Amino acid sequence: MKKIVTILGARPQFVKAAVLSRVISNHNDLEEVIVHTGQHYDANMSDVFFEEMEIPSPKYNLEIHGLGHGAMTGQMMEKIEAVLNLEKPDSVVVFGDTNSTIAGALTAKKLHIKVIHIEAGLRSFNMEMPEEINRILTDRISDLLLCPTDTAIHNLRDEGFDNLPITVVKSGDIMKDAVNFYSKTSAEKSSIISDLNLTSNNFVLATIHRQENTDNLSKLKSIFEGLESISKRKKVVMPLHPRTKKILESHNLRYDIAFIDPIGYFDMLELLKHCNLVITDSGGLQKEAFFNKKHCIIAREETEWIELVTNGFAKIIGSDSAEMKLTFEMFQNSKIDFSMNLYGDKVGENIYSEITKLLN
Repeated sequence: MKKIVTILGARPQFVKAAVLSRVISNHNDLEEVIVHTGQHYDANMSDVFFEEMEIPSPKYNLEIHGLGHGAMTGQMMEKIEAVLNLEKPDSVVVFGDTNSTIAGALTAKKLHIKVIHIEAGLRSFNMEMPEEINRILTDRISDLLLCPTDTAIHNLRDEGFDNLPITVVKSGDIMKDAVNFYSKTSAEKSSIISDLNLTSNNFVLATIHRQENTDNLSKLKSIFEGLESISKRKKVVMPLHPRTKKILESHNLRYDIAFIDPIGYFDMLELLKHCNLVITDSGGLQKEAFFNKKHCIIAREETEWIELVTNGFAKIIGSDSAEMKLTFEMFQNSKIDFSMNLYGDKVGENIYSEITKLLN
């Protein structure tokens, strides 16, 4: 039986891994060993995902967190190397664009182990983003690139990947499978709507966590001023990322927003289903908004999911509070059809099929 080692470290990766792990268990002809780097160490942002989504518990938890990029990536590589030497897998699977992603890919490649990158080919074209560096380097050293969209395929072609000994496949977006599969379960298991005394379509779901926003005080203030202004029309609910919370507290910044602690995936799905729209600087949440037929205001200068913008489902506003308010009003009157299939179907099965082709 072939063996893969899956490297995980952050919330979106847990969600995506749940889909692939379930498909692998259904086929029962591929062994998966899960390694959790510890990058997201808060129990509400890590442990709860494995529990509620019934992901197999990680065989290894490297407990690496709270460090700068260099120290974090270096320590991850050191510990991942020990795991790979012990497990001797046929391939390593990495997701997305975190430090865990590049650490897993680099370590595997130097040990001559095949690298599979799920969610490959995405580009923000902003080299100041650590995530952009991670995804570019991971793509270049992978053996199999599983791309969620046509745009991702085109990005790789523009970079000359047609001339490299790397298999590039459009698999669709694995996050879509997760939303479809867990939607019924979230309705049964989550009570967050009643717990927070919310009513459908009468609140805005917001998340802000990217360093480009949290580490720039003028940007951060402008974003939160926009959110506070919108809260006068509709309640704004924000699961508060630990980094954002720390910075707001350190500068004694207070806003009339309904801040809540980080939440599990089922609670987030219920908030997405029942909200009026989404305001975020997260990449994954932009798509989850679309899957739940909600408009998204993107508090960044660019997006990897450009098809959401070109088709009118989302709009980029940067940190401009005035633009945020105008876009909010615009989306209140929008009647756009969300039935367009941008991200494929049966994505987990597609990915599993490509992995088995690579290993056989």
